[in-house]
Amino acid sequence: MPTARRGQHSIDIAAPPELVYDLIADISRMGEWSPECYRCEWLDGATAAAPGERFRGYNRLGLMRWQRTVVIDSAERGREFAFTTINDDAARAETRWRYTMRPSPAGTLLTESFEFLWCSVPNRLAEVLIPRGRQVNRGIEETLRRIKRAAETPA
Repeated sequence: MPTARRGQHSIDIAAPPELVYDLIADISRMGEWSPECYRCEWLDGATAAAPGERFRGYNRLGLMRWQRTVVIDSAERGREFAFTTINDDAARAETRWRYTMRPSPAGTLLTESFEFLWCSVPNRLAEVLIPRGRQVNRGIEETLRRIKRAAETPA
């Protein structure tokens, strides 16, 4: 159940788990799915998802813009893709994101989840005005719909 600090949503996709994974793990396409993260780029010469590899995510929300270094936690084709965003200014893990794929009668049950690990004082104060957890949950629902559309559309 979604809360202010964590949440998850799932969607059935008429495509095999490996295809769904390949879409998600191609971080260059993240901007196609996410209503908030508009671009990602590999760091340190990485070219594919693997545990420990890093990329940078560029985000926007209204007039706000920010970027985060991201470290891949797991990359199991057809099963799971998970990563943690790092607040570079504080050198702290900030949010853990996880996509899990399970075979389903439709093809794949895709679940996206998040957990806020740490939040700066200014961000906590801002949450009074902008309920971030609810906002992220709405973004996840849109992200899953966009991934579903891409996975179910013939190439």
